[in-house]
Amino acid sequence: MKGRMISPGKVEGEAIVSPDPIGFYGGIDAETGIVIEKGHPLEGKCVTDKILVFPCGKGSTVGSYVIYGLKKNGVAPKGIINKETETIVATGVILAGIPCVDQIDIEKIKNGDTVLLDADNESVEIK
Repeated sequence: MKGRMISPGKVEGEAIVSPDPIGFYGGIDAETGIVIEKGHPLEGKCVTDKILVFPCGKGSTVGSYVIYGLKKNGVAPKGIINKETETIVATGVILAGIPCVDQIDIEKIKNGDTVLLDADNESVEIK
């Protein structure tokens, strides 16, 4: 699938998929990488070393810093795939150096799929 590069890099890993937007500030614990937002489809799941797939971000601009904090604490996702990356997620992945692509039909990706995210070539491949 062709998309648009938000942050460069190439990673392969297991997809963890949310049908709902993610708010990083108050939604993901920057110390553990666990989704803590009550009622979220990924509540209790860990994003560490996964390819995190979700439609878009939501919430506070502090979310950019939370993404950076996830990376600094060694609990960040390997990469992020969005339908639409807005400025909060874009700023966070660029600061943290996490590969990210958007304009992807995320409904084709399922939990547990092995995904090759090649942001340098603006592509996502389900293995």
